[in-house]
Amino acid sequence: MSSQPIKKQMKTIVLVGLMGAGKSSVGRILATKLDLPFIDSDDEVEKAAGCSIEDIFEIYGEPAFRDVEERVIDRLLQGSPIILSSGGGAFMNSRTRARIAEAAISVWLRADLAILERRTKRRAAGRPLLKGTDPSEKLKQLINERYPVYEQADIIIESVDETPEKTADKIIEKLTDDTA
Repeated sequence: MSSQPIKKQMKTIVLVGLMGAGKSSVGRILATKLDLPFIDSDDEVEKAAGCSIEDIFEIYGEPAFRDVEERVIDRLLQGSPIILSSGGGAFMNSRTRARIAEAAISVWLRADLAILERRTKRRAAGRPLLKGTDPSEKLKQLINERYPVYEQADIIIESVDETPEKTADKIIEKLTDDTA
């Protein structure tokens, strides 16, 4: 699969979606296939804050986390093209969403509840929004709140039970179709 048309656009690709949608695993593979750096905004937030996301939520609260997240994503969008895995709530911020629309191509990895439940169970640690909740109910709530906003993404890819490689290939195919 040729990535030449994608290379020509020289835009960052921002993966959006709920926790468990596959943003990080698909993003790493997509970055390798397109020969672009991969950056996870959550990792960058932790570096900027000097502590874990879980600690930021616990000590400073979600609004402080969202503030740092917005500034980090804005900074990342100013650099060279990358594959950026954004935090699940980042796209909910209207300023961040506008900045992504202006500087990047957004790709929503849409996953159904059963897939999200299965995937988030495997890595429950480090998911502060699920801490102290019924994970299934919280995921349903997040789907109801966020999916209408995620629909504003430039490209929508179904995140189903397939390898991250296949999902990355679907993204490349869609990017190639949209840019040809």
